[in-house]
Amino acid sequence: MMQNYFIAGTDSGVGKTSVTCALLRDLCARGIDAMGYKPVACGERTEARDIRTATGQSTYKLELINPVYLRTMAEPVMAAELERKPIALPELLQGYEALASAHQMVLVDGCGGWETPLASGLSMADLAASLGLPVLLVVNNRPGAASLASLTVRAIRERGLTVAGIILNHIGEEWSTTSVTNGHVIAELTGAPVLAELIHGQDYMDSEAVLG
Repeated sequence: MMQNYFIAGTDSGVGKTSVTCALLRDLCARGIDAMGYKPVACGERTEARDIRTATGQSTYKLELINPVYLRTMAEPVMAAELERKPIALPELLQGYEALASAHQMVLVDGCGGWETPLASGLSMADLAASLGLPVLLVVNNRPGAASLASLTVRAIRERGLTVAGIILNHIGEEWSTTSVTNGHVIAELTGAPVLAELIHGQDYMDSEAVLG
């Protein structure tokens, strides 16, 4: 049985879905029946569509990939309140179990940062803890990344979860000394392996090298 993973980020916009899709493309190219799970999406459903495209399953129902879709671009807790569509943990867990029972591997693409609020008393970290999956942490490779990575890794471990590794994602085109050295600093600071470094615009990853 293959291992499923929770893909978290130090913040919104760090490239969690890009990493998820890059891994899914390579997994599927290797003949592995892998699927992505976007439990919550706000504003647009682009990320769920990108996940579907990455697997090559154009007719796959978006509702299975992304069970909770809120049109309002806001923190999920506020979007749900404005649209009167409360987010409940059992629904998110049920969506994951449905995919996990139907595919060899599932990559759960988190929404926002680690503690993004979903409902009163419920955060994305609570969902991750309930799933109990090893976590791949996506970090935007920029100045300040080491501090954010350290804080997030600590928070993940405080939930009793394993940090499987860190993926540095270079969002911008420009490079600096910080960008070049972040990998070493973060590995030393967190004790977690840096499994990959993506350059700006890179849409492929070696899943075997990252996931083992």
